[in-house]
Amino acid sequence: MRKLPPLGALRVFEAAARRMSFKLAAEELNVSATAVSHQIRQLEEMLETKLFERGTRQVRLTTAGKVLFPVLRDGLDRFEQAIADMRRQEASKVARLTSTVAFVAKRLAPLAGSFREAYPEWTLRLDASHRMVDLEVDADAAIRLGGGDYPGLVTEPLFADRFAPVCVPRLAPASAADLKHATLIHYDWGTLRRHDARAPVWRQWLERAGATDVEAGAGLSFTDEIHAVQSAIAGQGIALLSLTLVAEELASGILVQPFDLTLESDRYDLVYSPRMAGRPATRVLRDWVHAQFSGDA
Repeated sequence: MRKLPPLGALRVFEAAARRMSFKLAAEELNVSATAVSHQIRQLEEMLETKLFERGTRQVRLTTAGKVLFPVLRDGLDRFEQAIADMRRQEASKVARLTSTVAFVAKRLAPLAGSFREAYPEWTLRLDASHRMVDLEVDADAAIRLGGGDYPGLVTEPLFADRFAPVCVPRLAPASAADLKHATLIHYDWGTLRRHDARAPVWRQWLERAGATDVEAGAGLSFTDEIHAVQSAIAGQGIALLSLTLVAEELASGILVQPFDLTLESDRYDLVYSPRMAGRPATRVLRDWVHAQFSGDA
């Protein structure tokens, strides 16, 4: 259990510290100045430290009070904002789902129409971002790519991703050895995974294919997966890409997968806060996401 003083006493202290007046705090809270003074004295006794220096006509924060006030003020502001957001969401029926930029662009955005058909009274808001958002404030659920370790969150596996070389049909090589004559397109995983032996990169694929005479680092490199996909579609080379992200292009024949050899990558999971599990928006997103991706498992 959290070892915190009563919220009412903290709220009285925040009002008095913000207004620098017990009288003005009392008017704001619709109580007497005596009640404000009593609450603050009780809080000081609980904390075993003085929070205010009391003068004849004014009060001043002590050092301890100056430490506590901004933290409490920001916390109450965030609390107030979260409640306001929740009320607006309940009124407007907005379901907020966050995922990576590439996954939103290539998988979720094309499916948005199916959400509207299934839940016509709801609005789907897709947040394309690589940052880890607060799943109790900024979104109702997330689809994350990783190892499935998300402490404090409910994690529901969706499917594992795989990577393979893809290209436009006219560039399809007959064998892995022919790749030494091709332009290789790379997705740069960044500093966090650049030296990760598990990262699906050309070096790893070529080693497994036995194409040891192909220069693994040559070609074109992009820091954004969408740009690497677009480069492959434009016929600029052969890209080692997520089969999840190019599923539509492979199905339509815009891109082809010349080799059966694939590299296993991370897993896509639906995650959400256990405290949000019962909220209508989270339940709606959970049902819709599983309906869309149950066949990918």
